[in-house]
Amino acid sequence: MKEVKTPTSRNYKEYLISSLKDSEHAAAYIAVMLELDEEGYDSELLRSALKDVVNARVLSDNLSEAAKQHYEKLDKILAETGGTEIHTLIEFLDALGFRIAISLKD
Repeated sequence: MKEVKTPTSRNYKEYLISSLKDSEHAAAYIAVMLELDEEGYDSELLRSALKDVVNARVLSDNLSEAAKQHYEKLDKILAETGGTEIHTLIEFLDALGFRIAISLKD
């Protein structure tokens, strides 16, 4: 019988962080976390995604001091409010027939 290696959560996390070093992957990852689904929007998933992207940038030595400060401020807001402002904006845009899109800057 052939031995099959099952990926561990640590291997997955390492793979995820490695893949998020690519800006296009990072943008798509954040975009997915902003989408509404049947249960709505989950601020904890967004916080986790942003943390993963920041960690990938840190490992790539590609995180400016300004970005770090903005991340810390946003993370604090999301932790305190549960992201109600973001959730309300996403639901409002959804009701109008729009959605938020994350794209790379030129």
